[in-house]
Amino acid sequence: MQLNWLDQPTPTRLSSGFPEAMVLLDCETTGGKAIYHRIIEIGLVVVENGKLIETWQTFIDPKVSLPPFIQRLTGISPSMVNGAPEFADVAEELLSKLKGRTLVAHNARFDYSFLKNEFERAGISYNAKPLCSVKFSRNLYPQFKRHGLSQIIERFNLSIENRHRALDDAQMIYQFFQKSSALFSDDEIAATCKTLLKRPSLPTLLDAKEVEKLPASAGVYYFYDQKGTLLYVGKSVNIRNRVMSHFSSDHKNPKDLQMSTKIAQVDFEQTPSDFGAQIRESNQIKALFPLYNRRLRKVKKLFQYRSAEDNNGYLRLSIETVETEDTDVEEQFGLFRSPRQASKQMEKLADQYFLCHKLLGLEGDRNSRQACFRSQLKKCFGACQGTEPAHSYNERMKAALKNYQIKLWPYSGPILVEERDPQSLDRVVFHVVDRWRYMAKLPILEDIYDLGYQLLGENSRPSSLVNKATDSRDDADDRFDLDIYFILVRFMVDKEKMKMNNLKIWPLIELSSLA
Repeated sequence: MQLNWLDQPTPTRLSSGFPEAMVLLDCETTGGKAIYHRIIEIGLVVVENGKLIETWQTFIDPKVSLPPFIQRLTGISPSMVNGAPEFADVAEELLSKLKGRTLVAHNARFDYSFLKNEFERAGISYNAKPLCSVKFSRNLYPQFKRHGLSQIIERFNLSIENRHRALDDAQMIYQFFQKSSALFSDDEIAATCKTLLKRPSLPTLLDAKEVEKLPASAGVYYFYDQKGTLLYVGKSVNIRNRVMSHFSSDHKNPKDLQMSTKIAQVDFEQTPSDFGAQIRESNQIKALFPLYNRRLRKVKKLFQYRSAEDNNGYLRLSIETVETEDTDVEEQFGLFRSPRQASKQMEKLADQYFLCHKLLGLEGDRNSRQACFRSQLKKCFGACQGTEPAHSYNERMKAALKNYQIKLWPYSGPILVEERDPQSLDRVVFHVVDRWRYMAKLPILEDIYDLGYQLLGENSRPSSLVNKATDSRDDADDRFDLDIYFILVRFMVDKEKMKMNNLKIWPLIELSSLA
């Protein structure tokens, strides 16, 4: 589980879980049969390492008449294609853009079949394993029934000028991938892409029935060896896809390969959404200590930044200890697991905002008048010598720290988070949260009274439905947990994630306050 700070600016690149080199492509054609009909327009977007590097569009003269319904659908008239290059004229240029890159299209079988047939007519053999963005959507967004491009545009409120035009539609795929990059982890996206692009082979000790029983829904999965030793705990919005991604041949390190050879049994727990899956995974790893998971533990001490002006008016930064059980986390300013982690992040901030290593405590300050080493590299503007005005330096320091302020608890008291499966409304779990502390997981609403709470309002309340597959209060723990804090903030401050995961919040009040 990768824990990066939450409030970094939205990255301009797509998730690293996507293939490194992609061509997002769309074709407009004279009809639906690749053997008989012809391409009339091609639009594509080239992506390298998550960055959009090129767009390309061309009309194609099909040398046949345009059916009236195609003209109405696309807005492409005969005058726009007559005299345009034929496919053979652009085939080599197009091939150079496709070569070495993963072809991506919405309903990829359609576009790929047209490309393959047009290349064949031009005397060129073209073969690819395309990535279908329709299947990508079905796998990552199973709560939605329809996954056409029009539905995706509406779902994410994407902006498009000319629907059913090649380049515009290709750009919609890119924007869809951008949205998905913000909503899902790199591992989740990588697992989905691997499943769609490859056919993994099962580990030798694992019976195929172990995989066949896995659901294509959210939850937590467990790998065991032949002796029943727990090897690994993971989570996913699509358990089957994520498990199968572990069995692809491109293991990132020898440890992954070693684990794969030992897996003999797979178990799982379904959750209504990714929200519950992330919380369950974090708590299970801490409780069960699987052999191949990165060790997560609930620490009693964390570390934060403390800023204060020195005698010359410059903001200096130091690292100090935070007692998680005795301190109100809302007052903290950055939370880290160790001084080393805090220092490493401080170095990155110094590079990004041209901050002085002396004032950050990263370089010795024996001679206060001597310039820091970074000033010689033009990476410090002279705050260490007093040549840069304090107000100018402090503004950059405040900008650097802005994203490291702990999120204030946005409610007057504890809350109940209702997590309901959009595909199976009778699968519901209730989570009690207070000041970013995860208090309990409840299978039925009435259990809140045992915890000393009741709903703040009586006129509206969630349905009380039993989820028999959920053990009551397994994940209860009222101590502050950094991993759980990250999960809660990722969802609860993101309205889009709340909506996607069908989460609702109900204020609670302590029964003792009513006495």
